Amino acid sequence: MHEDMVPPEILRAMGLSPWMPEVLGILLPMLEPRAMEQYIDIAENEGVPPDVCSLPKAVIGMTQKNCLPPAAAVVTSNLPCDGGMASYIYVEKKVNAPVLRLDIPHNFTDERAEQYFAGELRRMIAWLEKHTPGRMDWDKLKAICEERNKMQEYELELWDLIAQRPSPLAAEAVYVGHLWFFNVCSGLPSGTKVFKMLVELAKENKEKGISALQEEKYRTLLWNPPTLHAMDLFVWAEKTFGVACIMDSMTFNRLPFIDTSSEESMLRGIGRNIMNGPMARHTRGPMENYFDDMLYIIKRFNIDMLWMAGHIGCKNTQALNTIMREKCRDMGVPVLIIDYDLSDTRIVPKEGIFSQVEHFMENVMMAH
Repeated sequence: MHEDMVPPEILRAMGLSPWMPEVLGILLPMLEPRAMEQYIDIAENEGVPPDVCSLPKAVIGMTQKNCLPPAAAVVTSNLPCDGGMASYIYVEKKVNAPVLRLDIPHNFTDERAEQYFAGELRRMIAWLEKHTPGRMDWDKLKAICEERNKMQEYELELWDLIAQRPSPLAAEAVYVGHLWFFNVCSGLPSGTKVFKMLVELAKENKEKGISALQEEKYRTLLWNPPTLHAMDLFVWAEKTFGVACIMDSMTFNRLPFIDTSSEESMLRGIGRNIMNGPMARHTRGPMENYFDDMLYIIKRFNIDMLWMAGHIGCKNTQALNTIMREKCRDMGVPVLIIDYDLSDTRIVPKEGIFSQVEHFMENVMMAH
């Protein structure tokens, strides 16, 4: 069993079968908007404060209700936030398995941090070999990393295609693909196949003059996690206002390919990906970690406006909203902060999310 901030490449290379508890808290609300609310309530009844992020609360609730499969071992970390880190205290108490916690440095961008965390991954491998039947196969890890690099090549090609206006693909095809395949199926041929299909579809659309939208009037950057219980937000926004979601913060990164020339280089490359994981790279360390990608994306993809998914349980991003407004104002980029909760419809229902977007589009974007 592994936390969502600990990708499964090394576990698969050891012949282990990885299971990520958070995947249910992310996937199920996309299919049934209220799926996680009973587990959120269980966590709060256990004493978890109501203003903690609903994703770790969902994990705690599912753990307390014995919904998780039995595990030989549990690997977690100190990412991405206090709530996510603390949720595995409940997992440890409930699941009858040894637990390892990876230590990711707070300032994770320098050579010293990369070297230290590569050592942490070696510690994890030795620990797993002690507590599970898994044994490290470096050749298999190399094959997995090379497959991941292929998937990343296709994604970079896709980004070049969607930067053009009008975009041949947008919204779910861009961010759900990354959300799922880089975090759950990383290094699997099935992931590479999906991204290859996306690139081929984008190229075909471009050659035929087909846009992702019937008429692309505006393009937006989605910052923070997507609105899980209102996944048809962009289907509606595309049809109603001609809004194309071109990029999102969970998807975009500027990380190099994994160097597969040695054991050390692979561990450093995988470690770099973990330390720069979704949410983690933007909400730890200096505020430049948060804003540099945001401002780069706005310029790189010719973005007209920023939609900030203001998840009420994400204290780190909430604290930066005023600075974000100022920076976007200096660039002449309108900002919509959507008040909502990641997976609890009782905080703000789907209709409330749509209403905020409608108000913003009619009174800010369409007013000019």
